[in-house]
Amino acid sequence: MSARIHAALIVGLIALATPVLARDDGRYVNSPLKPWFESLQSEFGQCCTNADGYIVFDADWESDRGHYRVRIEGEWVVVPEGAVLKEPNRAGRTMVWKHYIDGHPRVRCFLPGSMI
Repeated sequence: MSARIHAALIVGLIALATPVLARDDGRYVNSPLKPWFESLQSEFGQCCTNADGYIVFDADWESDRGHYRVRIEGEWVVVPEGAVLKEPNRAGRTMVWKHYIDGHPRVRCFLPGSMI
């Protein structure tokens, strides 16, 4: 594998593990989207207060007539209907809030993006 491809894969993996606007460590205190992110809620509860949101790259999620699945840590996970947020995506990027059951990732909230 060439060094350029190897470097690109490492950068991509680091980006997958980077939380976005979900951790309240103070860096987003002045973001105009902060109240909106804090208001997001699925049938499983509030998204941002109980889990961290992550950007999902287009290659790591699929849609089949409104049914979604997302790759989390290398595992494809079916998104429960109740986890899909129905409101317009103000952030623009696909995002997932996850939790674990028996060591496997599950989706608490899923915010579909444009898949451009």
